[in-house]
Amino acid sequence: MDVFDVAILGGGPAGISAGIYAARFKLNAVVISNSLGGTAQTAHLIENYPGTGVISGFELMQKFKEHLKSFEIPVIEKHVYSASKENDIFTIKLTDEEVKAKYILIATGTKRRKLGVPGESQFYGKGVSYCVTCDAFFYRDKTVAVIGGSDAANMAAILLASMAKKVYVIYRKEKLRGELVWIERVITNPKIEVLYNSNVIEVKGKEFVEGVKLEDGREISVDGVFVEIGSIPECCCANDLGIEINQKGYIQVDSSQKTNVDGVYAAGDVTSGSNGFQQIVTAASEGVIAIKSIFDDMERSKVTLWKKE
Repeated sequence: MDVFDVAILGGGPAGISAGIYAARFKLNAVVISNSLGGTAQTAHLIENYPGTGVISGFELMQKFKEHLKSFEIPVIEKHVYSASKENDIFTIKLTDEEVKAKYILIATGTKRRKLGVPGESQFYGKGVSYCVTCDAFFYRDKTVAVIGGSDAANMAAILLASMAKKVYVIYRKEKLRGELVWIERVITNPKIEVLYNSNVIEVKGKEFVEGVKLEDGREISVDGVFVEIGSIPECCCANDLGIEINQKGYIQVDSSQKTNVDGVYAAGDVTSGSNGFQQIVTAASEGVIAIKSIFDDMERSKVTLWKKE
């Protein structure tokens, strides 16, 4: 079995950028991801990635993938189950095969956080959704609720307002958070009504969603519920390898994107880097920094071996 210089776990902005730079540094690399493009490709509109103007997440990540493909970096579209290390070589177990590498770069991003209330799982796919770009079309001229109050929720509300007749934004705090441009669009849109200081305690319905119940006892009639309450890190292989995780569940890295485990680096939304500023541009930069750090470490190792000889 061939041993790669680096196995990049994750195919979002951090993982793809790392793959591109691995090729430029002439590293023997592989990208492993069961969803090449990551959650970034589900974004309705992206207006802050330099050089692209206004673009959908799907279009932007298609460009990322095409760029990666041009370098002929191998991509394995499978799920990573576990990883181990023996004699300075990592073994990554996939669905039906194993990959060996000298270094691992974890760029697995995050997964959507769930409400954890009665009815949520029961009506998943029957009115409860975690992907507005996937499902907004089905709610044309209907009434929907967006749960959350940060950028993802604000953008979801704007997209839904272009199709639905009424959009409720239900948020547990007293004011919306995130980029001011999105907040302004939400609060000035006549189709959107923001319910502040409100918590959903139940999703109600029969065969499909019919409404939500709030903590204060109110019931709001809606045809669909879009959950946008943030994400939790997908710390792939962290427990297997003894990687340090911070109090919020993110992989702890230093300025070079290195973890506490020799040979393991991490980049993007799964890490403690960028002070929690989870953006495509910062994820991409962290992927590049990680690969440069791996390259530098390999070069230092070569010099050390040469001196010993």
